[in-house]
Amino acid sequence: MTENDFMSEHDIRTAFFQAMSQMYRTEVPLYGDLLDIVDDVNGKVLAGSPDLELDLRRRGELDRLGQERHGAIRVGTAAELSMMRRVFAVMGMHPVGYYDLSVAGVPVHSTAFRPVKLEGLNRNPFRVFTSLLRLELIDDHALRAEATKLLSQRKIFTDRAIALVEQFERDGGLDGESATEFVREVLETFRWHSDTVVDSETYEKLHDVHRLIADVACFRGPHINHLTPRTLDIDAAQEEMQARGINAKDVIEGPPRREVPILLRQTSFKALEEEVRFNDGANGVMGTHTARFGEIEQRGLALTPKGRALYDTLLDAARGEEGSQAHNYEQRLQEVFARFPDDLNTLRQEGLGYFNYRLADSFKPDRIGVSDLEALIAGGVVEASPVIYEDFLPVSAAGVFQSNLGGTEQRSYSATEAQADFEKALGANVADPFTLYEAMEAASMASVRAALGAATASDKR
Repeated sequence: MTENDFMSEHDIRTAFFQAMSQMYRTEVPLYGDLLDIVDDVNGKVLAGSPDLELDLRRRGELDRLGQERHGAIRVGTAAELSMMRRVFAVMGMHPVGYYDLSVAGVPVHSTAFRPVKLEGLNRNPFRVFTSLLRLELIDDHALRAEATKLLSQRKIFTDRAIALVEQFERDGGLDGESATEFVREVLETFRWHSDTVVDSETYEKLHDVHRLIADVACFRGPHINHLTPRTLDIDAAQEEMQARGINAKDVIEGPPRREVPILLRQTSFKALEEEVRFNDGANGVMGTHTARFGEIEQRGLALTPKGRALYDTLLDAARGEEGSQAHNYEQRLQEVFARFPDDLNTLRQEGLGYFNYRLADSFKPDRIGVSDLEALIAGGVVEASPVIYEDFLPVSAAGVFQSNLGGTEQRSYSATEAQADFEKALGANVADPFTLYEAMEAASMASVRAALGAATASDKR
């Protein structure tokens, strides 16, 4: 509890994450298998690399590893998105980044709700990738009107959840009892419902326009469609998935395997074909729907704009016209990315990635003879460690979405990025990820300078 007897946003976020993880494990048992695989792989990586475990512990990142997840949901209206923003704010999660997935054939644009400061990320880095359906991309006016009508009639939050959000906004926090109730009520928004709100004919029409449109418009709420644990070795996790007979993707999305991981690599098992009841007649008609899948991710160094520009250029070259479906894609990816530096010092010195700076544990004031950062690092006075990438990659997200919506489904939406429209629906601006990473790096450098200054002054006394 805080001094105002409010539960901290970090504790509310952790409680919600734990409740959602338990719910999803019950709904999708294969998710539990993924957790077991990730635990096994991470344990082996740490056992084989004591220096890595020590480094993660020193940076405050070891404890977050076992609880790290990101989830994904899809909402249908501006009102739903705006209320979702208010709900996540109770948990200390704020919109970061804008992603236009329409250019990759997925009719949504998105943001990620997550903690924005290092303390919150290390306490619990839970994130939810949240997409808003773009109804204007439905060319059939009658179907667009049908989808609009369906979405306008649903209410995805309970009355009590809304009241608790309003209480939080009015009072500045929630006490323990109210926070527990908040978690319970908000969890209902993300629960799977096997009964659709449409008949089978309407479902098929929307499904034929795009499977994702049917997934959003034909159900009572934005069921969580995956919950992703973080692994330290996604290649080993992929091999273990296949060894256990799990229907995994053929290609890992994102950059190739490297000595220094960068950005985000993702793989998943294919979406489950789940039994649903369509609203046909008194008793309904049984059918199937595919939406929910299981994903694993590996996170690496956050890249600067310069590093990201190089990454995007190389990725475009590797994908070519065939994208990640090419039979030699992984080999081509490795060859192309040979141009991307693969050691921490070069990445840092060339300004390709963001780093956290700290005084070495062995630091002694009498060793300070220079103020140049490179000399301090070379002399073992200051240590630099990678800032972890906390966000997402639109090409990878679209690749995972498409592979789990059937793989063969393609659309050719034009580049219609509409961040202003998205932010209007959201009711707030999205934070720029680069600005957040830059602030993290700058804060660590300022802390080092302050500590060096204090140590020097103390030594002179």
